[in-house]
Amino acid sequence: MKKIAIVSDSACDLPDRIIEKYNIKLLPLRILYKDHEYRDRIEIKPQEVYDNIEKEVPSTSLPTPEDIKDIFDNLVDEGYTDAIVITLSSNLSGTYNVVKLIAEEYKHLNIKVHDSKTLGMFLGFLVKEAASLMSIQDMDSIINRINEIRNKLKGCYALETLTYLRKGGRIGKVEGTIGEFFNIKPIIGINDEGVYYTMAKTRGRKKSISKIKSMIVEEFKDKKYNIAIIHGGAEKEAKKLYDSIKNIGHINESYISQISPALGVHTGPGLIGFAAYEV
Repeated sequence: MKKIAIVSDSACDLPDRIIEKYNIKLLPLRILYKDHEYRDRIEIKPQEVYDNIEKEVPSTSLPTPEDIKDIFDNLVDEGYTDAIVITLSSNLSGTYNVVKLIAEEYKHLNIKVHDSKTLGMFLGFLVKEAASLMSIQDMDSIINRINEIRNKLKGCYALETLTYLRKGGRIGKVEGTIGEFFNIKPIIGINDEGVYYTMAKTRGRKKSISKIKSMIVEEFKDKKYNIAIIHGGAEKEAKKLYDSIKNIGHINESYISQISPALGVHTGPGLIGFAAYEV
């Protein structure tokens, strides 16, 4: 009998209670400081990154081949026969490619590696849905279902500054270098190819958060939906945003989620946004 495991990388941002409930396996991305290296979500937490980011902006790196192989070996030891690995966008990270290479060489599991074309709680919703469907015992059906949800996902981010995206080389199709001098705040989305782009522009922090709220209301008013309010070191603003939208429709499932250190390095402190889809 098949036993299917769901694996993702640490950029999926699902809370620990969901990871534990569904026995989801996480491949840790790496946070690299000058004098030390940390495995994301295992040896370092998001707030630690934000607390020290003015002193040093770390770089990030892929899960190591050793960590990937260890996850696969552990799955075999736990009696799994198959695994679906759902990674963050291949246009933002090389994780998909390195996992695919190792999976193709690994002989003890039947492994499908899926590029989510997204990240953060956008990815988290896909991983959670896949984990809830493991009893189907048909990996293609599970992947088809998460593709359906990927096509329904709505969301965006607003940042305090584009400095960290620019430093990390992940600015994609986001505009705004000159606009930063005029306090222009782009509202950033992720397109179908998994690349950042500018959805809208506002002037100032308050207006950017107000714009995000209006986007949620416009999309989900009087609907049943799942939503994650996403933040990077901005928990109070995230809770305030959630409180302002929680009665616009019927929330089926909700999270207030701090983005992982591997993502926070590239967005910096102050990110606020949402990921959601109609149920």
